[in-house]
Amino acid sequence: MSNVKYTDGATFRCLENLKEASLDISLIHTGREYCLPGHICSRSREEFIIHFVLKGTGFYSADGQTWSLSPGQMFLIYPDEPVTYGADETDPWTYAWIGFKGIRAGSLAAQCGFSRKNRVLPAPSSELITEYIDHLLEHRQLSQANDLRRQAYLLLFFAELTDFHEKQSGQNKKSHEYSTSVYVELAIEYITSMYQNGIGISDIASNIGISRAYLNSAFQKELNMSAQSFLIDYRMHKAASLLLGTDMSVKEIARCIGYTDQLVFSKAFKKKFGVSPKNYKTHQEMLEHFHEKQP
Repeated sequence: MSNVKYTDGATFRCLENLKEASLDISLIHTGREYCLPGHICSRSREEFIIHFVLKGTGFYSADGQTWSLSPGQMFLIYPDEPVTYGADETDPWTYAWIGFKGIRAGSLAAQCGFSRKNRVLPAPSSELITEYIDHLLEHRQLSQANDLRRQAYLLLFFAELTDFHEKQSGQNKKSHEYSTSVYVELAIEYITSMYQNGIGISDIASNIGISRAYLNSAFQKELNMSAQSFLIDYRMHKAASLLLGTDMSVKEIARCIGYTDQLVFSKAFKKKFGVSPKNYKTHQEMLEHFHEKQP
């Protein structure tokens, strides 16, 4: 392999000829280029390459097809395959790219949505793309630490591309890895450890990786109640325990169970127990006294 080369010019910035740092997946080259009008590339390469169109327009030809490309699109070049791509004559493109190889290279490209029939796809925002490309270029010095950093950023980049593809295709709305009972169990674990912090249903759903709607349907299926009802009930029972077992004020107890507004807490408590927090302790003592006198 040729010596590693770094170029930093006004229209072309590139890190290339990197060694394969891992059998799984390795960065071989990466960069950004502002192309001149009509600039053409026509050759095959040994590695996979994903190009991201940042500005301007151009074309890509492979396997007998040609695509016109514009900002917000990306295209994949497969190894050992003749391709041609080039900048428009009047509105030449600026693009970024990553070249990579390894035994996981093909599967990672597929996770991003690419296939031989889908070589051109929507791309994430240009800001996200340039952020990751810049991270890779900034750690260009050859060292074991930078080898690891480039590997880490490359994997994070693929994670972003995969996540973007799943959101675009709606896969994250259609499939859930676990049963509803597992999601409910995870949600309850989160509630019991975080209820004091003012969490809401969106926080719970986000923490376990599902939508609010799916979280609520899981609670309805498993417990015959909404996630919101469970959260409120849990907080109210914690508040009742504190009212009976401590000398804390109503305001302090409201804050302890995640309420910043004492009035909102008091209304919820009265709705649950039929008596205000202020009178709850006296009410419970009266009930106990009554039951003690029963024959």
